[in-house]
Amino acid sequence: MTDASPVRRTNGRFRIRIGLGVTILGFIIYMLGAEPGLFFLDRSPVVGFVQIATFLVGLGFICLGGYISLAALWNGGPKSIASDIGLRLVGTGYVIAVACGMADIFGFGSNNYPTIPIFGIYQQLGVLFGEIVIAVGLLLLVPFKKQQPQIGELK
Repeated sequence: MTDASPVRRTNGRFRIRIGLGVTILGFIIYMLGAEPGLFFLDRSPVVGFVQIATFLVGLGFICLGGYISLAALWNGGPKSIASDIGLRLVGTGYVIAVACGMADIFGFGSNNYPTIPIFGIYQQLGVLFGEIVIAVGLLLLVPFKKQQPQIGELK
């Protein structure tokens, strides 16, 4: 995205705070689904549909908040190609996590319809892989600045 339009300055601090707030809210929702015992809400020995759906919604809020915060660091300037790739990796990682987490519900998991959907080992690995893809995408969204040459250095 290279264009000659002037750099638009936005309220970066406010957007960073909003993004961090959404991320923290997402983390609380994620923990509510992943470890309901922390909130004294653990009612089942297995991880079922409601828990899976809850931590996937929390993961979605974490992705959204992370994107809002890291996009605010660009402060209206042109984004790099790595940043665009990072945004797409965040979305792809979330799709991977949802597809693997809800595999039994969608009908391609190991526990199909008549049985109770539980969070199996392959689903755990798939969600973990999706989270790793999300983390790589968020790292690519960080605006790395080129170092300015110091006085006395050769160009």
